[in-house]
Amino acid sequence: MAHNTSMEEFEALLNESLDIDTPSEGSVVKGRVIAIEAGQAIIDVGYKMEGRVDLKEFANPGETAEIQVGDEVEVYLDRVENARGEAVISRDKARREAAWDRLEKAYADEQRVEGAIFGRVKGGFTVDLGGAVAFLPGSQVDVRPVRDAGPLMGMKQPFQILKMDRRRGNIVVSRRAILEESRAEQRAEVISQIEEGQAVDGVVKNITEYGAFVDLGGVDGLLHVTDMAWRRVNHPSEIVSIGETVKVQIVKINKETHRISLGMKQLQADPWDAVEANFPLGSVHQGRVTNITDYGAFVELEPGVEGLVHVSEMSWTKKNVHPGKIVSTSQEVDVMVLEIDSAKRRVSLGLKQTQRNPWEVFAETHPSGTPVEGEVKNITEFGLFIGLENDIDGMVHLSDISWDQRGEEAIQNFRKGDMVKAVVTEVDVDKERISLSIKALDDSFTEVVDGVKRGSIVTVVVTAIEDGGIEVEYEGMKSFIRRSDLSRDRSEQRPDRFSVGDKVDVRVTNVDPKTRRLGLSIKAREIAEEKEAVEQYGSSDSGASLGDILGAALKGDEK
Repeated sequence: MAHNTSMEEFEALLNESLDIDTPSEGSVVKGRVIAIEAGQAIIDVGYKMEGRVDLKEFANPGETAEIQVGDEVEVYLDRVENARGEAVISRDKARREAAWDRLEKAYADEQRVEGAIFGRVKGGFTVDLGGAVAFLPGSQVDVRPVRDAGPLMGMKQPFQILKMDRRRGNIVVSRRAILEESRAEQRAEVISQIEEGQAVDGVVKNITEYGAFVDLGGVDGLLHVTDMAWRRVNHPSEIVSIGETVKVQIVKINKETHRISLGMKQLQADPWDAVEANFPLGSVHQGRVTNITDYGAFVELEPGVEGLVHVSEMSWTKKNVHPGKIVSTSQEVDVMVLEIDSAKRRVSLGLKQTQRNPWEVFAETHPSGTPVEGEVKNITEFGLFIGLENDIDGMVHLSDISWDQRGEEAIQNFRKGDMVKAVVTEVDVDKERISLSIKALDDSFTEVVDGVKRGSIVTVVVTAIEDGGIEVEYEGMKSFIRRSDLSRDRSEQRPDRFSVGDKVDVRVTNVDPKTRRLGLSIKAREIAEEKEAVEQYGSSDSGASLGDILGAALKGDEK
């Protein structure tokens, strides 16, 4: 009985010894290098088992293996024995298992891990984390896009594990997170040493459309294009260049986002402080056109001081023209200061005010009655617009086109581009209007009526008979005698008692040069003759009849 017990104890101790001495497959075991041959290390892993491992598995990517006979190493036991009777072992797998244990702990503790970039793959790079291979996405290499990753290859550096899955063997790391954390610490330190209003030196690192980023010694600040100079800057490259050292002022510090706003113009005198003294109202200055918009043009009076010439102040004559048709960018122009608003940093300028009002000039050089000649620019329902000197127009109203035709008929004789002559009748400078007359060129009326005045007796020829009176002609000039003026006697006020071609003596009752009309009346002539006869030959008080008086007057005429 005792013998059986001792045998059982011996078997148990033997099995226990075998379990301890014989390593299990799929585990990491320690072994000793007993030989190196044909690029491989022969390793004794105990229990009379040996295996072979390529020397490259003992080296880091890009490095040479440093291993010697007698070195103790850890390897991964895949199988106890292969077809050749050797143990199947791997240094890489051993390192990977150890690395995964270490990396999982670092991931759980949110600690950095050390590794080296050793290869490029689609979308990023591969990183050796001391036995485990991780993926480094291209977006996680640096805080800014990296064009050349060559200098980073094979260099030991810290990484942050973003994600890992041991079952699938996936690890994703970030170098950018480390840099951002480092920069954040550096920013915090730099920001703690600067304050708003302070002037510091910095190096221009990058230039964009809206400004430049300036390195202040570990932290970047934005120098916006509007803070580079008091004058208008079209692009930051006009002021700064990459790599240039510049002096800037700390304009604003955002403690939460650690963003720093910088300025260069703040270190210079503000030109607006002396605008009112340097550019008094009504003064004329030469400036340069810097920008043209639909509503006007901006003119630089001096660096940092710009004024707006509104489209309404650009030309006396071009009212509905785009400013770009009047001035061009970079053109030197003379302008007058019209208004200054220092609070809003605005100056209103005038371009046309530097030239004389063309209507004033025209009024001085073309008094009423001056003949002019010009091209028909436009034809409207109320008259003709004639182009005159200095790009101004004059208007011939319908009523001033012809003496003989109605305005609507007379205007049909004109076309755009026709050259016409006219006479200035009125110039209204305030309303910018010039009135012209074409019919005033015809002074035949003056020649015809020369010597004829109110009360004169003239002989006319009947040219037409109408119900309302008769049309007559005097020296080629037409006039109309109304029915009521055909006779002193109402019974004789009949147009039909006249015939075309009859010659009739009439009295001139009115001479109107403006309308070129003679007022004529037979009735007025008869009344005048009666009055004269009464004065010469008697009166109604003497008892003589009108017939007697007229008879006596006729006899006196016969003598």
